[in-house]
Amino acid sequence: MSKRTLFLTNLDWLTASLYLGLVVIGWLMIYAVGYNDEIGNSPFDLSTNAGKQALFIGLSFLTILVCQLIDSNFWQTFGLLVFGITIVLLIGVLIFGVSIKGANSWYRIAGFTVQPSEFAKFGTAIALSGFLSRYNTSMDNLRSVAIAFGFLLLPILLILLQPDAGSALVFSGFLFVLYRAGLNSLLYVLALTATVLLILGFISNPVNILVGLICIANIIFFFNFKRKLQWGLLLFFSSLVSFFLAYLDNSLPALGIQSLLFVVSAFAAFQNRKQQLVGQLIGIVFFGAIIAFSANYFFNEVMKPHQQARINIWLQPSKCDPKGALYNVIQSKLSIGSGGLRGKGFLQGTLTKLNYVPEQDTDFIFCTIGEEQGFIGVVGILGLFLFLLLRILTIAERQRDVFSRYFAYCVASVLFVHVFINIGMTMGLMPIIGIPLPFISSGGSSIIGFSLMIGVLLKLDSVRMTRTKR
Repeated sequence: MSKRTLFLTNLDWLTASLYLGLVVIGWLMIYAVGYNDEIGNSPFDLSTNAGKQALFIGLSFLTILVCQLIDSNFWQTFGLLVFGITIVLLIGVLIFGVSIKGANSWYRIAGFTVQPSEFAKFGTAIALSGFLSRYNTSMDNLRSVAIAFGFLLLPILLILLQPDAGSALVFSGFLFVLYRAGLNSLLYVLALTATVLLILGFISNPVNILVGLICIANIIFFFNFKRKLQWGLLLFFSSLVSFFLAYLDNSLPALGIQSLLFVVSAFAAFQNRKQQLVGQLIGIVFFGAIIAFSANYFFNEVMKPHQQARINIWLQPSKCDPKGALYNVIQSKLSIGSGGLRGKGFLQGTLTKLNYVPEQDTDFIFCTIGEEQGFIGVVGILGLFLFLLLRILTIAERQRDVFSRYFAYCVASVLFVHVFINIGMTMGLMPIIGIPLPFISSGGSSIIGFSLMIGVLLKLDSVRMTRTKR
């Protein structure tokens, strides 16, 4: 059997079809945003965003084809080299890059802009997969964990220097891969707790957060005492009074009541030889308080007004000016909602064409889908992404070797974070951080970068029966 026949036979056509469907829909939506009834511009006109996207789509297809021609072992063998090249590009953009909207994130080449952070995701996925597939790598080993996090932190820090917090946040998706590799789940619980405290610190009085932490600690003490009735009544009434005082902005008296109960509970725990429990709860309260107070100070004293506005848009929209910082989100929601069940029809959108919505063909392309295709179109797009993610996970689990499996998980994780954040921010459920919707938003770097991931994934899967199992 020839290589060409083998390629056509073993290629996962379901994944390729889902990819192609999303790309074509994205191109049509980009064309719809820039369509002018009077001019009737061609979708292949390179002076328009749709024409440029058609060129990028062609390059993406070529990229996938080239990936099928490259030996599958190349990526595992030269993963560190690929990662190193993307890191050099990230460093270079800080020096030679052009500034767009306040961020040095792009190279300008022959009239086009290239964003290296999009390719750094691929480089990180290749390098991380290669490292995790090594026989001596274990997530129970501190050295292995440190190296794995190093692969993530290096591009994150370089991207934050641009600064581009949105692209940096996408790299958090690789944490799902580390969990699949066996990283202790307790670390994820602690990280989630710290994130919640950080968010609460942005919008709440840190003293109230401290009251809540001590109250939780007192509840844990309660479940470790034998005479639960007495302690339960004391805990119930003290907590009731504390939260009532906190509600009335009398945080310090509430803190005093809970702290007194905490001291009494800790003393009783010592008497019952539960010193380890006391130490753990003191540590949790202490570090939780540090996170909450630090977040509050950072938000109020360090962040600039526009940065505060972005967080308030997400967490406290009632504090934002509907005609100012909140305007974009309001218009985004109106555009999506205006489509109704079936939408206004292809090329019939009005809100997205009249510049009511910002970045209609990039970050907020989902608004065009909602307006023109309605609820049915939105569900259809979400369904395509869901099926693609599930298919990639299926591909991951059927791989014979570890490298291919981890790379598939990397692709799924990056896609999930992009889709979740992009769609969430258009509906006000996530902060507006400016990341594209994969395969849908306009932009050469984005679609070529994601196509590169899909191309390598298809190649690794097509030869899975010939690759050595670890």
